[in-house]
Order: sequence, then C-alpha cells, then structure tokens
Amino acid sequence: MINTFFNLGIIAAAWPILLRGFGATLLLSAITVPLGCIAGLLLALGSTIRHPWVRWPLMVWVDFFRALPPLVLLIFIYAGLPFAGLRLGAYGCVALGFFLNTGAYYGEILRAGIESVPNGQVEAARSTGLSRLQALAFVVLPQAVRAVLPDLLSNTVEVVKLTSIASVVALPELLYEARQAQSVTYNPTPIVAAAVLYFLLLWPAVRLLSRLQNQAIAGRG
Repeated sequence: MINTFFNLGIIAAAWPILLRGFGATLLLSAITVPLGCIAGLLLALGSTIRHPWVRWPLMVWVDFFRALPPLVLLIFIYAGLPFAGLRLGAYGCVALGFFLNTGAYYGEILRAGIESVPNGQVEAARSTGLSRLQALAFVVLPQAVRAVLPDLLSNTVEVVKLTSIASVVALPELLYEARQAQSVTYNPTPIVAAAVLYFLLLWPAVRLLSRLQNQAIAGRG
C-alpha cells in the first residue's frame, strides 16, 4: 500500500518536476490574488456610488462572474479569445480569468465590509474637511478590511486552491506537473506528493483563519 501511494523512490525521481510545478503555483498565486483584490476593491468602491447607471451594471457584473463556473470561464478565455485575434498565453488567460472571477468575490466581501461601517463615521470624517474619497480611504476602508479579514483570508485560500484548474490550459503548475509525473510512472504517488505540498502551503493560512474566526466569535461574546 505504501509503495503504491507514497513510493519514496518515485517521489525522489519526480521531486524536481514537482518543485517546478510548486514554484509555478506560487507565482500564479502571487499574480492572481493581488489582481483579484484590486478588481474587488474597484467593484466595492463602485458599489458606493448610488447612481443607478453605475450601481446596476456593477451588480450584474458581480453576479454574472460569481455564477459562472471558473473552469468554464477559463476554457472560454483560452479557447475563445484566439478566434478574436487575442492570444494571451497560458499565464495571461489564467490571470484574466481569475481577475474576473475572484474579483467578483473579493468585491462582495469588501462591499459588505464597507456597508458595515456606520454612516456617521463618514459624516464625521467629512466634517473634518476630508473629501469623500479621503474618508473612504482613511476611515472606511481600514475598518471595512478589519471587519471582513477572516472572509478575505478564506477567499484567498480558495483562490490558491483554485489555481489547480490552470492545468486544463496546460499551465505547468503543481497539479499539471504531478499528473505528468503520474502518467510516466503509472503510480499515484506524484498526486499524493502534490496534495502534501498544497497542504504545507495552505495549512498556515487555514490556522490563521481559524484563529481570526475564534477571535471574532469571542469579540461578539
């Protein structure tokens, strides 16, 4: 059983390939998480604009990309854009897909955080001479981020896990390389090793998330 699912010889042989894929996963996460946060921040700030010609299109945008399965979106971008003369490459397609998909989720989280800040604080900030934008940046956003930090971290963990779907567009991230090694060795050990690497990458964030959630529960108590 151990030789079937955790063969040390196969791990040693596949280790350079797995490390290369792990590095690609880290790079992809370092690209997609900030892009998603930026998109989410823009969407959340846009939601504070009460004009219906701004607010409603943003709501439709967020609902559409939250409802669309990210795998379908990624395949559409990768296979469809070349017909329009746009070739982004594997990294570009994944970055665009995650920008659209994860940005919608980050946007909803940040919007909820912004709406949790009492309007009186905005009015108090405006009374000191701050503009609306300054009040949002220096008064509202810090409190909003602090209020939804567990949700932001939870979504970030999901985004990192979601990078595994990049293998469908032949981007050589961890799962892709593990599957390649598995097809050569005819043994599931590389997949198991990839799962262990994912766990080691995300476990600290999961523990931090649990701690933040416990603190939030204790604070409400």
